[in-house]
Amino acid sequence: MKILANDGVSQAGIDILTAAGFEVTTTNVAQEQIANYINENSITVLLVRSATTARKELIDACPGLKVIGRGGVGMDNIDVEYAREKGLSVINTPAASSASVAELVFAHLYGGVRFLHDSNRNMPLEGESNFKGLKKAYAKGVELRGKTIGIIGFGRIGQEVAKIALGVGMQVLAADKFIDKVSVPVTLFNGASVSVEIRTLPMNEVLKKSDFLSLHVPAQKKYVLGKKEFAMMKDGAVVVNAARGGVLDEVALVAALDSNKLAFAALDTFENEPKPEVKLLMHPKISLTPHIGAATLEAQDRIGEELANQIISLLG
Repeated sequence: MKILANDGVSQAGIDILTAAGFEVTTTNVAQEQIANYINENSITVLLVRSATTARKELIDACPGLKVIGRGGVGMDNIDVEYAREKGLSVINTPAASSASVAELVFAHLYGGVRFLHDSNRNMPLEGESNFKGLKKAYAKGVELRGKTIGIIGFGRIGQEVAKIALGVGMQVLAADKFIDKVSVPVTLFNGASVSVEIRTLPMNEVLKKSDFLSLHVPAQKKYVLGKKEFAMMKDGAVVVNAARGGVLDEVALVAALDSNKLAFAALDTFENEPKPEVKLLMHPKISLTPHIGAATLEAQDRIGEELANQIISLLG
């Protein structure tokens, strides 16, 4: 059977599938040509990430498809229920990239509290002519240790963020509509582990008490954070969105930054991808990455392996 990994898949995944007798193609086919390619090449499995969509029209046009797989967590680029109604299996890899996203959250947080996102812009321009001025400008950094992080959405990724935060020495607050409490294991390099029980709180309480706030919710029809929610937060608080574009009101975010209600923000996802608003891209108080939360070599290997094993289980 043939598999089209239209947005790519790791070599680890390819090796597992090839050994099981599958033929894997990683040719990147333009969205408008995918249906023809699938039919002409007798593709049985379509694997996508965030770039390729698998909507009703594609599903209807490709009767030979048996499986649609998403390398990652969110499946908002796939008409999941419709595909399943048509008899297709729809799979994803919810656990594979959790640690990578969590580490990116802290990359942004550490960069923000020490002004690295701004310093790295200005040092090449002024480092030689205004070294002392820049040193003074970036001399009021703060530590994460002892501060409170609020996590909105306490699933796999939220819990990975909590593990790092606990290791750093932060207090962890969490809000989740579907989870009451979680025992979060913090594992050391030598295998030793300690578990910390975290009970979720109402979102408003988390907003009011957090120094740093990290979003880990699926795509939503309405904003999770907007003008009202920013107003509830502490003066000088910080917001990180490494979840999905559209869960945070970007206009309200810029206003909160401009008024100094928020100290800084970090965005890995955007409402208008792949063309984020210029006001976000140019803002000196926003740390920016181009939707790379899951983009580590380790995560991509785990994603490929997890997809491969699921496909073999379904079709092998």
